[in-house]
Amino acid sequence: MTDPVMAEIAEAVALGHAGDTAAARRRFAELWDGIDDPFHRCALAHHAADVQTDPAEELRWDRRALDAADAVRDRPAVAAFYPSLHLNLADVHRRLGDVEEATHQLERARATVGTLPDDGYGRMIRGGIARCAERMTNPGGS
Repeated sequence: MTDPVMAEIAEAVALGHAGDTAAARRRFAELWDGIDDPFHRCALAHHAADVQTDPAEELRWDRRALDAADAVRDRPAVAAFYPSLHLNLADVHRRLGDVEEATHQLERARATVGTLPDDGYGRMIRGGIARCAERMTNPGGS
């Protein structure tokens, strides 16, 4: 059975992947107002952060994603989200110049990365953690 909310989120993600990030941002904002379920809010906000052009807005959506994940009662359903949620927060705080919070979020990403399997997604997140840590120690690198 198809989850209609996830289907709508996927449509907004597709807009962003197609390069129409402004339409994706609008669609995510419209969907957000109609969703009460924390699981769907987490998924939506996690993807909405990716299409933001303003780092402060990206941070706002990343925080929404983490807050929504924390509100999900079925903890195993979102356990694998946490490494990526904390990685995204670490990276945006790094780009905003908040090294202390970036370091804290990176530590939280590392602490939760064990929930990920050793597959393509798990390797991608682990690689992202390593790259974020490198960028924090070598800020001129990017």
